[in-house]
Amino acid sequence: MGELTTHERVKRMYEHREADRVPITDSPWGATIERWHREGMPEEADFAEFFGLDRFAYIGVDNSPRYPGRVVEETEEYIITTSPWGVTMKNWKHRGGVPEFLDFTIVDRDSWQEAKARMTPTPDRIPWDTLRQNYRRWREEGYWISAGLWFGFDVTHSWVVGTERVLMAMVEDPEWLVDMFHHFLDVNLALLDMIWEAGYTFDEVTWPDDMGYKGHQFFSLKTYRDLLKPAHKRACEWAQAHGVYVRLHSCGDVRPFISEFIEIGVQMLNPIEVKAGMEPTALKRQYGDRLGFHGGLNAVLFYDMDAMFAEMERVIPVMKQGGGYIISSDHSVPDSVSLDQFRAFVQKAKALGRYD
Repeated sequence: MGELTTHERVKRMYEHREADRVPITDSPWGATIERWHREGMPEEADFAEFFGLDRFAYIGVDNSPRYPGRVVEETEEYIITTSPWGVTMKNWKHRGGVPEFLDFTIVDRDSWQEAKARMTPTPDRIPWDTLRQNYRRWREEGYWISAGLWFGFDVTHSWVVGTERVLMAMVEDPEWLVDMFHHFLDVNLALLDMIWEAGYTFDEVTWPDDMGYKGHQFFSLKTYRDLLKPAHKRACEWAQAHGVYVRLHSCGDVRPFISEFIEIGVQMLNPIEVKAGMEPTALKRQYGDRLGFHGGLNAVLFYDMDAMFAEMERVIPVMKQGGGYIISSDHSVPDSVSLDQFRAFVQKAKALGRYD
C-alpha cells in the first residue's frame, strides 16, 4: 500500500480497516511550544507539520452568551481574564495547565435565563474568513476535518457554572442542567447547519465531556442516563444524519459508560487516560470491534522517555490491529519533552504504527 493522506488513514481507522500506518497526533502545552522554539523550531512553524504529524483541521463556532472579555490583571507570570461565558479565570503564561476558575456569571436559574437570551445562532458566530482561506487547501491536502461541539457536563461545570454548583444541581435541580445541556447543543448544531449548508462539509463531530477522574466517575450510570445521555444521543443523531463520524473526548475513568456511548453512536473515544484506570489494550480486547480509540499512551511517562518508548512498544502493536486507533498521548505533551525527544517519539510511533 502506498502512502495515504491523513483523511484516508483516519477514515480507515473509523471503518476498522488497516491503512499504511496508524495516524499520529498530539497536543503540546503552550510552554512546550515555547521550549521547542528555543531549541530550533521556527516561530512561524506549525508544530504538526514540523514534526510530520498527521494533518487535522478543526472548525469551532461561538455558542456563548458573548459576555465582554477583558483583562483583569496581567503580570510576567500570569494573566487573569473574563471569558465570553462570563467566567473570570487565571492562566499561567509559561507553564502548562488548565485555567484556575475564579468567578462565574451564570450561577442560578435567573442568571441562566439572562445568558440564554444572549445565545442565538447568528452567522457572525462562525469563522467564515478561516473557512474561505483554508478549506480548499484542507481538502486538497487530505486533512481530516473535525467540527466542534461545546456542551455537556464538563463544559458546564468547568467553563460556565462551576464544579460544586453543577454537582449540587445534579441532585437538587437537574432540570436546570438539562436545559443548559440542550440549549448549548441547539445553538451549536444550528451553527454547524449553516456551515454545512454553505458547502463546508467536515468528517466528524467531536466534543469534550470529561466525566471521570482517577478510578471513578463524577456521577452514577443512572444519572448519566437520565441527565446527559439524551443530549449526547442528539449530537450523535445529528452526525449520523449528515453522514459524519463521532468522536468523544472524556478524561478520567469512564468505563461504566462505554457501552452507553457505543449504543448512542459514539465511534471513537479519546483520550483513554491510563493513570485514571483506562487500560487501552484491555479496552481494545473488549470493545475494539465496536469502538475506535484515540490516545492511550500515558503522558506521565513523557518524564522518562525510555519508559515512554517501552510503553509504546507494548501498546501500539495491540491497538493497531484491525484499525480503529489513532496514536496520541492520553493528555498533552509537557515541557519536559525536548524537540529532539518529541521527534524521536514521532519516529517511533510511525515505525510501530506501520502495517506490513
